[in-house]
Amino acid sequence: MPENASITSEEQPIFTPESYPSGTPPDLRLLHYNDVYHVDSSSAEPVGGVARFQTLVNYYRNDERFAGQSELLTFFSGDAFNPSLESSVTKGSHMIPVLNAIGTDVACVGNHDLDFGVKQFRHLSTQCKFPWLLANVLDPALGDGVPLGNAGKTHMLESSNGIKVGVIGLAEREWLDTINSLPPDIIYKSASATAKELIPRLKAQGAEIIVAVTHQREPNDNKLAELTGGGLIDIVLGGHDHYYSHSFINGTHVLRSGTDFKQLSHIEAWRREGGGWDFKIVRRDVVRSIPKNEEAKALVEKLTRRLREKLDRPIGYTAAPLDARFTTVRTKESNIGNFVCDLMRYYYDADCCIMASGTIRGDQIYPPGVLRLKDIVNCFPFEDPVVVLKVTGKQIWDALENGVSNYPALEGRFPQVSNINFEVDYTKPPNSRVVSAQIADAPIDFEREYVLATRGYMGRGKDGYTSLLIEEEGGTAKEIITEETGVLISTILRQYFMSLKVLGKWKRWGKSMDRKFDRVQMSLQRNHSFHDPSPRSPIAAPKHPRMMSLRRDDAPTPSDSEAENDSDHDDGPVYDDTKPIMFTERELKVARGVMRKWWRLAGLKYAPKACDELEVGEFEVNWTKAIAPRLEGRIKDVNNVDSSSE
Repeated sequence: MPENASITSEEQPIFTPESYPSGTPPDLRLLHYNDVYHVDSSSAEPVGGVARFQTLVNYYRNDERFAGQSELLTFFSGDAFNPSLESSVTKGSHMIPVLNAIGTDVACVGNHDLDFGVKQFRHLSTQCKFPWLLANVLDPALGDGVPLGNAGKTHMLESSNGIKVGVIGLAEREWLDTINSLPPDIIYKSASATAKELIPRLKAQGAEIIVAVTHQREPNDNKLAELTGGGLIDIVLGGHDHYYSHSFINGTHVLRSGTDFKQLSHIEAWRREGGGWDFKIVRRDVVRSIPKNEEAKALVEKLTRRLREKLDRPIGYTAAPLDARFTTVRTKESNIGNFVCDLMRYYYDADCCIMASGTIRGDQIYPPGVLRLKDIVNCFPFEDPVVVLKVTGKQIWDALENGVSNYPALEGRFPQVSNINFEVDYTKPPNSRVVSAQIADAPIDFEREYVLATRGYMGRGKDGYTSLLIEEEGGTAKEIITEETGVLISTILRQYFMSLKVLGKWKRWGKSMDRKFDRVQMSLQRNHSFHDPSPRSPIAAPKHPRMMSLRRDDAPTPSDSEAENDSDHDDGPVYDDTKPIMFTERELKVARGVMRKWWRLAGLKYAPKACDELEVGEFEVNWTKAIAPRLEGRIKDVNNVDSSSE
C-alpha cells in the first residue's frame, strides 16, 4: 500500500479556531512529537512503532491533499536516547537514524537524553541533522552563557514560503535533580525570564511566529504560557509528560503529543490580520491499520539485529556465583538481590530500597566468570524505571508485610532489600508476619518519612504493594524520581559495570560519570567485596578447577572511528569486547546445566556453599574489577535462623 494512500485511522480534531478560514490554505504546517523510546510496535492500541509512525509523517509531508501548501516543519520535545532496552545497549545511538529519517527540524533536550552523560549526549547530538536547544540550563565550564551539552538557545527556521519561525528550547528546574551525572556548578535560569530575554532578539532577526519547544511538566508549561502569552510565545510544544493534552492559556496554545511513537500532532497555522496566529490542531494515533513504511521497517530490523549482536559482548566479571533462581529470590535473601538493591539505593542516594523479586528473571545461577550484556538484560528485562518515593516508616512496614504475605508460594512480590533488616515469622497469619524491622540499624519509625528506591511497578501498587502507591494513582507516596525521569535497572547495571572497567571503557564516559560512579563504588564496597584487575596477561587463565576456562585469540584493537556511533572504547589499546570471549551460547547452557545438576545431585540447596567467592590467585582478569556480592542476613526467619545462608 503506498505511503500516501488513504490511511484508515481518522484524524481527531483537538482545536479549531472560531475564525477558521476553511477554504484558505494554511500559512504554516507543523508536526510535533515527544518522548519516544521503543522503535518497535507494542501489542495494545495504539501500537506505535517507528515504521507506522514514519508512514504517518510521510502522509502529512507528501500527500497530494497538501499539494501547493507550505512544507512541513517538524518539532521534537526531547527524550529519545533513553530509557529502553535498546538504549541500555546502544547508549542512545540507535535513535539517531530514526530521528533523522523522520525529518526532525529542531529538538529540545530532555532529561533522559543526558542519562549516559553529557559527553555522550554531545556525541549523539552532533550526528543529528537538526539542532538541539536548551536555553535556560547553562554550564559555566563551557564558557559564559553556554548551554549544557553545547546545545543551542534559539534557532531560526524558514518555511518553504519564506516565513521565519523563531524557536526557543526551555526546560524545568525539577528534572535537573533526576540526572545523576551533571557537571558541577550548573546554572538554571527561569524559563519565563529566559524567554522574555531571548524572544525579542528572535523577533529583531525577523521571526514572525515564536514556537517554544520545552521539556517540562504540563503545569510548568501552563505557567510559561501565563507569563509569556499575549504576544511573546505563540505556541508551546511540550514534552516530559507521557500523555496527550492541549490547553489555551493567555492567548498561547500549550500542546503535548503523547509518547513512544504512538501519537503525533499535525498543526495548521494562519496569520491573523492585525497580528497573531490561528491554529488548527489535529491528533493522530499510530494504530495497527496504518501500513508500515518499508524503509523504516528495514531500519528497525537492522537496529534490532545489531542489538542482538551487542548482547553477546562481555560487560563484567563476577568472582562469586550470582543466585537468581526463582526458588531463592522469591523465598529468601539473595546475593544478586542484595547487590542490585544496594546499587539502586546508592545510585539515587536513597535511605533504603525494596525490590519485588519478580524483577529478577534469570532463574539460574550465574557462575563465576564473565557476565555478558545478554545476562544483564535477560535477568532484568522490565522497562519500568527505578523510582524514588518519600514514604513513612509505616508504609515501608506494610510493604514488607505484603512481600512476605504469600510465603512459601514462589511469588514475585517477595522483597529483596537494601539498608533494611527485618525478622519474619511465617507461622503467623499473612500481613502480621514481620516481627521487627530496622532501617540503617535503627528500628523503623512509623511516623518518619524515608526516601525509598523501588520499581515504578511497585509505585503503581502492583503485586499488592498498595502502601507504596503514588499520589497520582490515588495513594499517598510522594514521588521524588518518577517513572518518566527514572532509569532502567539494566541501564544502571551496565553503567556500573562500565565504571569498573580499566580497559574498554566508553570513549565518551566523561568526568561527570566518573564522579558519580566513584561514589557508588565506594558505597557498594561497604557490603560487597571486589577483586582488582590482574596486571598480568590480558587472557584470563583459570587457576582453580572451579573456574571455567576463558579462551580467545589475540585480536587487533577494535576500530574507534568517530563514524562508529556505538563504539565503546577509549583511545589506545583496549580489551577486545567486540566478540564473546567465553563460550558459545550452547557451551554456556551446557556449563550452567552441569553446575545445576551437580548442585542438585550433591544435595546442595544454596550455591555459595558449593562454590564460594573466589580468592586472589584463583583467576586472572585484567580488563575490569570483579564483583563478589554477598549475603548479609537482611531477612531472617525467626524459626530458621540460618535460612539466609543454608
